[in-house]
Amino acid sequence: MNSRALSRISRLTLQQKQQTRCLSFEFTDQQKEFQKAAIQFSKDVIVPQAAKYDKSGEFPWDIVKQAHEMGFMNSQIPEKYGGPGLTTTETAMIVEALAYGCTGIQLAIMGPSLAIAPVYISGNDEQKKKYLGMLTESYKNYAAYCVTEPGAGSDVAGLKTRAEKKGDKYVINGSKMWITGAGYANWFFVLARTDPNPKAPAGKAFTAFIVDGDSAGITRGKKV
Repeated sequence: MNSRALSRISRLTLQQKQQTRCLSFEFTDQQKEFQKAAIQFSKDVIVPQAAKYDKSGEFPWDIVKQAHEMGFMNSQIPEKYGGPGLTTTETAMIVEALAYGCTGIQLAIMGPSLAIAPVYISGNDEQKKKYLGMLTESYKNYAAYCVTEPGAGSDVAGLKTRAEKKGDKYVINGSKMWITGAGYANWFFVLARTDPNPKAPAGKAFTAFIVDGDSAGITRGKKV
């Protein structure tokens, strides 16, 4: 191999080294503080009361209130809409820490996040201000993610709930089941079929709706 070839290889190696970026999995000091606070909250607030709520079956509003005040609830809502604006990593750290105390109570705290995600990703600014802002305003404002039905859950394409446009509004007919927080929600994210053709591809057959909790025609079933 001649010197010119060696020189070329050296230049390529140097360029590759310069283009390499290190990927760190270390938590930042701020993330460590979030984690520490969430674990302490779990130990001090959730663990002592978990058995009581397991026995009574009540919704843990007092714990939810404290979690809301601490910024653990609705954690990924941007500051623009009144939320903490935490990252996915920081949210996962909080979820893990709260679940240490009780997975059920953790779900009561983080349940609205399912409904938050599609609104944050695809909603317009007016919708985000109203519905995300509602959640950050008060711990008593709650949201539920309505996809699962008596005959369809993981098989989303099998959903039977229909939405039909009449004038400038949609009329939704159907039943949802096993919806976390449905009994307390101020608004719902609802997935419904808008194309009656059963052979329509799932990506085009369904439409997502935000439904206010006080909308006419909603019947909230018993807790199961």
